[in-house]
Amino acid sequence: MNRSAALVFIISVTMSAPAAFAQTVDMSEWACEFCPFDEGQRADFEFGASSVSDDSAYFGDATGYDESGVYANVDGHGGYDSEKHRLRWTLEDLGLDSRFAELEGGRPGMFDYQLAYREMPRRQFDTTTTIFQQPAGDTLSLPSAWVRAPATSGLTALNSNLVGRNIESDRNILQIGGRYLPTRRFSVSADYRRQEQDGLKMYGGSSFTNASILPMPFDYATDEVDFGVRYSGDNSFVSLGWYLSDFENSNAALNWEQPFTTAPGAESVALAQAPDSRLQQLSLAAGYTFPQYQTVISASAAIGNIEQDAAFLDYTTNSNLTAPALSRATLDGDIDTSNFAIAITSKPFDKARVKFSYRFDERDNKTAQAQWERVIVDTFLSNDPEQNIPYSFERSLLSISGDYDLFDNLRVSAGYDRREIDRDFQEVPEQTEDTGWGQARWRPLQTLDIDVRGGTSKRDIDTYNEGIAATFDQNPLMRKYNLAYRYRQFGELKVTWSPATVPMSITLDALYADDDYTKSQLGITNGDELNVAADFSWSVSTDASIYVNVGIDQIDSEQTGSESFAAPDWRARHEDDFTTVGAGFRLQQIADKFDLQLDYTRSDGETMIDVASGGAGPDTFPDLESELDDLRLRLSYQRSEQLEINLNLRYQRFIAEDWALEGVGPGTIPVVLSLGAQPYSPERFVIGIGARYQFGSNSVTQ
Repeated sequence: MNRSAALVFIISVTMSAPAAFAQTVDMSEWACEFCPFDEGQRADFEFGASSVSDDSAYFGDATGYDESGVYANVDGHGGYDSEKHRLRWTLEDLGLDSRFAELEGGRPGMFDYQLAYREMPRRQFDTTTTIFQQPAGDTLSLPSAWVRAPATSGLTALNSNLVGRNIESDRNILQIGGRYLPTRRFSVSADYRRQEQDGLKMYGGSSFTNASILPMPFDYATDEVDFGVRYSGDNSFVSLGWYLSDFENSNAALNWEQPFTTAPGAESVALAQAPDSRLQQLSLAAGYTFPQYQTVISASAAIGNIEQDAAFLDYTTNSNLTAPALSRATLDGDIDTSNFAIAITSKPFDKARVKFSYRFDERDNKTAQAQWERVIVDTFLSNDPEQNIPYSFERSLLSISGDYDLFDNLRVSAGYDRREIDRDFQEVPEQTEDTGWGQARWRPLQTLDIDVRGGTSKRDIDTYNEGIAATFDQNPLMRKYNLAYRYRQFGELKVTWSPATVPMSITLDALYADDDYTKSQLGITNGDELNVAADFSWSVSTDASIYVNVGIDQIDSEQTGSESFAAPDWRARHEDDFTTVGAGFRLQQIADKFDLQLDYTRSDGETMIDVASGGAGPDTFPDLESELDDLRLRLSYQRSEQLEINLNLRYQRFIAEDWALEGVGPGTIPVVLSLGAQPYSPERFVIGIGARYQFGSNSVTQ
């Protein structure tokens, strides 16, 4: 396993100015006792630089520190307050791919507005290599001197044509919104958001006996509009809203050339990508409070429509095959959605509270069915026409709960939930789930709280249609986990102790759930989870505190399968164990000038998979393991009331062992051309030093 070390050195200087966005600051005035500023205005600017010694997709994911080199760090925030206007602005990480900027303000009681922009880098792998070239946004081509072969061992031009291609993407989000209040009771709001995402992701492309992991380019854009009007009375409100979501994919298809030997005419293939679509929804909500009965009633209803009318690709790109004409040029997808919800909360007398809620959702897929031909991996016609399946469903949730103060220090609660769902074109047309729970919250002492909750849940089905399963070429004994009968038992305990004489707090949380799929012969048969967390914190003095926390999570499950498309003849057991330990302390006003804070986190994860087969006997996959150490140290020196100097040290080590990736190069698997992604194994240090100087009105809320 390869390991790399990275050193990140950050120097930042923070300057504060009384005016928003721009203010010349004389550095000679930093030592002054009083600096001029306008009442109600404040701005802080931070300037710095960071140097990263090594490339790392893991460290750069979401942060932007993915490549070695020097980065500029620019941050700032500020505000302005007056009797007629309020303004806030924020700038974060302008020199990184994770930059963020926001401006928001308004006149209280009359209007408000917001403008925000964010970039979010997604860095998945920087160890990937590929032979595919990308002459166009939706096309992957082979090198000019490529020689095809039936297996990777015969791809003689593989190693000489491998080039690095990171699996990564960038997401940009622009948001504009505002609200106008022409009267005290009436308001109008409008929000617009545009989200763009582009980059490369892993995608599987197969031929008849081989497959390639492709660096698929993608370019998505989603526009969202949310408009609403609201009227608020003394004890009531009513609102009307309209929502639009418009998705656009710049690449209608992924086109690539097959690197393996393939059927004549199937050297270049295409695979359709996510189609353009549009969702519109109209909603109405209202609520009323009955003060004399201590009761609140609220209700909402919405109707919507989803359209998808992107053009179909041809059945095949193989000109040697004579495929029939498409049944229609587009899917002409049309789905109606509707939902209704009502909730009633009441306090019939001082010691009791009750709540009732009901929600109904419907998805009506009105897309017309048609007969479609299948072409198997662009090699031959199946001569087995099939219909497209317009899935629809109706689902509802009924919830009733209540609690009662049995004694001054004991409250008991109970509740019942019933879920019902009806589906079309699936193995289980009707499914119900009943859940009952009880809870007791006991405070035997002023310093001790005990909260116990437990219950059971039964998910039942009327029948499992094995005929529909057979049309999907499934074993008639198999039961999909989300459609199968399930009986669940769960319990939760929370204990909190805060002694009156010592500023200390100890909390213990424990959660256990057990699932049994007793009517499933094939598929998951049982699963259980245990989660335990403990927290300890102690304020040793007004200037010193310590904390320790521990978390343990164990998830076990078992499933059965069949190698012979008959009765169960193999089983697999999964055991996931995760442990996290954290500790730290904080010391303030050391020698009246220094603050010191130390935080450490250790996390370990392990997954074990045991398989027992009637033909091959017992076997065990290599364990999947991960280790994380994260140490952070912060030392602050308060030079004056305005000037603070900070030193930050951070050490992080993360190691993952994944047998599916480790040592698997592009040509390791004979029938799969992979990208050679390797598990993470970075180790790095971060060193930062900065100065913060403040002046301006402290009355401005940040």
